[in-house]
Amino acid sequence: KPQFLSDASCPPSYSDEKLEDDSVFLDVMVSEAKSPPPRLGPMPEGLSSQQVLRRHILGSIVQSERSYLESLRRIVQEYQKPLQEAEPQILSPRKVRIIFHRVQEILQCHSMFQIALTSRVAEWDNSEKIGDLFVASFSKSMVLDVYSEYVNNFIHAMTIIKKACMTKPTFLVFLKKQQINSMDRITLYGLMVKPIQRFPQFILLLQDMLKNTPKEHPDRLPLQLALTELETLAEKLNEQKRVADQVSEMQQLARSVRDRGLRKLLSSDQSQLILCETLLETVYGERGQVLKTKERKVFLLSNALVCANINVKGLPDVSSLVPIGTKYTEKWSAPLLQVQVAEVGQEDDQGTETLFQLSRARSAPGKVVLGPPRLYHELQELQHDLSVVEQVTLLIGTLQGTYQNLNTTVAQDWCLALQRLIRIKEDQIQVANKCRLRLLVPGRTDKSGRPVKFMVVFNTPSSLSKLSWVNRLHLAKIAQREENVPGWSCDEDDKKMKVPFFRPPLAGRVPIFSVKAKGRKLEAGLHNPVQCALLGLSASSTSLPQGYLWVSHTDSGQGGHIEIFSLNRTTPRPVRSFQLGAPVLCLEYVPVPGLAEETEGEEEEAFGTGPVGVGNTICAGLQDGRIVIYGSVDTSTQCLLAFRTPERCPVLCLKHLGNLLFAGLRDGTVRVYSRHNGEELWDPASSRRVEVGPEPVKTLLVLEDSIWASSANWVTTIKTGSLETERFEAHQDPQMSVTQMVRAGGGVWMAFSESSSIRLFHTETLALLQEINISTPSAFLSPGQTGDRVTSLMVCQGLLWVGTSLGIIITLPVPRLEGIPIIRGKGMTSLNAHCGPVNFLVAASSSLPSELLSRDSFRDGRVDDRAEPAEVMLRYRLRSTSGLPGKPLTGRPSDAIGRDPSQAQSPEHEPEDGTIYGLSEDRGVWARSRLPSRDETPKDRVLSIAVFSGGRGYRRLGEEPPEGASEAAECMLMVWQFPLAF
Repeated sequence: KPQFLSDASCPPSYSDEKLEDDSVFLDVMVSEAKSPPPRLGPMPEGLSSQQVLRRHILGSIVQSERSYLESLRRIVQEYQKPLQEAEPQILSPRKVRIIFHRVQEILQCHSMFQIALTSRVAEWDNSEKIGDLFVASFSKSMVLDVYSEYVNNFIHAMTIIKKACMTKPTFLVFLKKQQINSMDRITLYGLMVKPIQRFPQFILLLQDMLKNTPKEHPDRLPLQLALTELETLAEKLNEQKRVADQVSEMQQLARSVRDRGLRKLLSSDQSQLILCETLLETVYGERGQVLKTKERKVFLLSNALVCANINVKGLPDVSSLVPIGTKYTEKWSAPLLQVQVAEVGQEDDQGTETLFQLSRARSAPGKVVLGPPRLYHELQELQHDLSVVEQVTLLIGTLQGTYQNLNTTVAQDWCLALQRLIRIKEDQIQVANKCRLRLLVPGRTDKSGRPVKFMVVFNTPSSLSKLSWVNRLHLAKIAQREENVPGWSCDEDDKKMKVPFFRPPLAGRVPIFSVKAKGRKLEAGLHNPVQCALLGLSASSTSLPQGYLWVSHTDSGQGGHIEIFSLNRTTPRPVRSFQLGAPVLCLEYVPVPGLAEETEGEEEEAFGTGPVGVGNTICAGLQDGRIVIYGSVDTSTQCLLAFRTPERCPVLCLKHLGNLLFAGLRDGTVRVYSRHNGEELWDPASSRRVEVGPEPVKTLLVLEDSIWASSANWVTTIKTGSLETERFEAHQDPQMSVTQMVRAGGGVWMAFSESSSIRLFHTETLALLQEINISTPSAFLSPGQTGDRVTSLMVCQGLLWVGTSLGIIITLPVPRLEGIPIIRGKGMTSLNAHCGPVNFLVAASSSLPSELLSRDSFRDGRVDDRAEPAEVMLRYRLRSTSGLPGKPLTGRPSDAIGRDPSQAQSPEHEPEDGTIYGLSEDRGVWARSRLPSRDETPKDRVLSIAVFSGGRGYRRLGEEPPEGASEAAECMLMVWQFPLAF
């Protein structure tokens, strides 16, 4: 487990505030007469547009803080004090203290903040600084302590209020009276929930302020530090709120469980609540008709799945004042590893008897609601009829005579009609499956002793809900594997810290080479996000990010190889391997120029080509000075371009930015290549040379308008437009070369050769903000292991991933917003490690196909049969409409029709890109639908995310390797998978 020693070198305004003694609250009464609320004066003339916007945002901060303080005062003045002073007592003093625990301290904290805000607003037009005020006010540990205690006590306070409303009529009358007398009719619950929402509101306001603050402005760094403090504070409070909600739900569920063993399991620390949601259970009859539907509360635990009936009880008057919650009655439960997700038409692969859950209830006479089983049956009937009609068509073609209405033209029309009906039925089934979750749950054994599973069908509120359930079930099962129990370890020095709610489980480990050989060394890895195939809903939520993983390595004979793995399954699968004449030292993925990341996976990505057909590319830097460019459409690895740098020295690193390709060379220079307008490949003749330093350029980092290049202990920033350079010293020891750089928010983390330290630098001022020293205690070391150092760095999902020379992988929490990525929390160590250095860490992510993200929900078990065939949209990956059934394309842009009627009467049939086509009212005509513009972002964007590490061997930290284990010698790829990000 690592020891994290912070040797931070922070700005004085930041570090001095942290050193103040803030352990004691002073009972200070703030008088509005002596300390009036802040008010902005008249706006001066001659302000820039950014200054005007910043002034408006400051006004929003002042107004929101004034409203928040008023809410806190109302809690104290209208509820707490009247209850304390009531004669006779309405509630006992102890209950009053519990309900309003820490409200007074929160009020004092923000009253002091308002005094400072008043002073800052008064001098705003001269200084225009606000970030340091937030840092000084909310970075103190007492603020976190007070808010933490309030959040932890919130559910307890609401429980007391709810019980008091039901048992003490005078208290219920008091709450109603106070609500009616208030101008906005807000309840006590509505007032008390505002402290939980306060810091997210602050964050949004400061984000707007930062967007309108120039880089040279003195308030920019303080604003970034303030965002970091507020985000860290909000994350900690959210985690505490989540834990408190989880404990409350688990306790409520435990009360409803009849099984003593399950009740004990729910009450222990072994079970964690991963997901719970109200789903609609659908019960089918023998013919596939829906017999009944009922809401159930489904709980996904770390080791079990529980389904419960919902019993809503309580007085309506109470529920209008405070959430009364629900009570549950256990319906069934099952061990998580025995629960399976089943799709329509999927057979049970366990050989067990599968039954639809039936009910004695009978549907209303004459009313039969078709569910997906019936749709699937109807699809099979249509496919059978099409096969028969095709055979009849062949027989008609053998007739010797001519008969009216009995010819091949009529028979072909029958076939086309059936094909359209099949397409419509397939679309209905696909849409229904997007919101329908089918689970195979173990039941009792039959008379012969065979295990029986029954199918439970739930309607989820949306397709996103189903995706989440399938994905979380998959990851929860992975987390139950031996290598993930436990999978991560926390720092022993902090006894109070609990293991974070989620750390990505090890989803698999795969040997990189099919044939074992000595002397191979891994060099680099990258994710090629090619849209491999349109997977089904469940497959998309359980597989890794779509695309390919490229891994380069060197063998003992100084040759270079590239291994390609497909990621369209739950574990990487090797699909291609090829050799180059020299070792491949680096890889870089370059998307089609001009395409934003948000549009990847859309129409142009479906073909993997850009305007002139080249498409996304992968650049490889070789030891002999060559740069080789491959197409990334598939695994054919077509070489599109190869050229050699003028220096003919090894290419150690590659990065692209816009229309420029940067190559870091061993001689301490950077070669810059550009491409001409309208071209997609780099022009070797456009090479320009940038001097960086006397030592090799080991790493490059891309920022918005510049490239950072390292040489020895110095880093050079290169402006992309003019190629002007600026240098700064990253380490005072010249023996410490910068080997890794990774950006997070407004900072850059750096690692150094022969060092276990990482340093954080500000991207704009280049100031050193923090240094973390990572060391490994002897408990995790094998005999003879010494001298740990950082070999790889990466940021993914709010975590800084650190790979070490001892094969150990560490994650540290970093802010995700635009603030400074200062590390405040403790790190976690993966107990699954390599036997040698972690050669590379790669983060892979891909958007799920938009076809899977329809929000249509069928909560009543019906499929909307009102949809006309003309409304069915089909996707074709064709270069023209000539391959479509029916007549040629007749759809024309509306602006063309009307200007020239002759064009509307005789449209041209031109080749087009693959797009979406739909049936028009004329069943024999296909019309083109409108494509979304590039500025339109999808409403529902779901990311599949995984992390890959490459290194020699595999081992469990703190455990002796099994006898005869051969995994220590071969190169291994390990995969950690995250939940889907919505």
